[in-house]
Amino acid sequence: MSDRLSVFKTYKLYVGGKFPRSESGRVYEVTDSKGKWLANAPLSSRKDARDAVVAARKAFGGWSGATAYNRGQVLYRVAEMLEGRREQFTREVADAEGLSKSKAAAVVDATIDRWVWYAGWTDKIAQVTGGTNPVAGPYFNLSSPEPTGVVAVVAPQESSFLGLVSVVAPVIATGNTAVVIASEKAPLPALSLGEVLATSDVPGGVVNVLSGRTAELAAPLAAHQDVNAIDLAGADQALAKELEIAAADNLKRVLRPQPVDYFETPGTERLTAFLETKTVWHPTGSLGAGGSSY
Repeated sequence: MSDRLSVFKTYKLYVGGKFPRSESGRVYEVTDSKGKWLANAPLSSRKDARDAVVAARKAFGGWSGATAYNRGQVLYRVAEMLEGRREQFTREVADAEGLSKSKAAAVVDATIDRWVWYAGWTDKIAQVTGGTNPVAGPYFNLSSPEPTGVVAVVAPQESSFLGLVSVVAPVIATGNTAVVIASEKAPLPALSLGEVLATSDVPGGVVNVLSGRTAELAAPLAAHQDVNAIDLAGADQALAKELEIAAADNLKRVLRPQPVDYFETPGTERLTAFLETKTVWHPTGSLGAGGSSY
């Protein structure tokens, strides 16, 4: 009996809840830390980037309109699905980042815990960033956070999974939708994450994952008029400057790249980076000698 041939995995993009190949038909070779071939990843084009923005905008209304508690349930479901595919991601992270199996497993465990962390914040961030404001007059003055909109995310280059989730999860936890450019040299964990999102309860278009040349994809997203914000976590200094200039055209929110230890417990900075504050004034009636009347 002849030896069985392995079935090689075909990696695809994740856009609008579906798995298209790049519209250009291009691919590029992904290798491990020793130069061994791992797979061919889609080489996304500018058209793919624009399609991802369309999908993200279409999904924004439903996702931002869902209750914060429901978004937390959905993020927790993603963590459940990642737990079930722990061995697969351990192998992919080990290959992508040149880690031993035990170190890669620690990365995957930290990544799953990071999803749970942000799942717990979805219905609490409003209490931290919003509230009642004291004013000198017969008014209620209330501030509440709202999602910014469509956020382009340049994922970290070196931390292909933990770093990826650390920048994507807070974006969607607060009701935004995301267009993610995976690590250029190690995109496979990000593309596999798309498979997890598709089989979780995350609506199609909430997260869209592109692989390819970071600079080639980031430029049209930074200049796109329907992208509301951009996270430059994975951009080098020169590219970040170019993207920041392009983003200024429609006054995008920009989160600049900064050194981060992704194993450390995060604060709320990435949750609040892509939130807008809405303040409402409401009259309470006239203020008399005995206090306000309603």
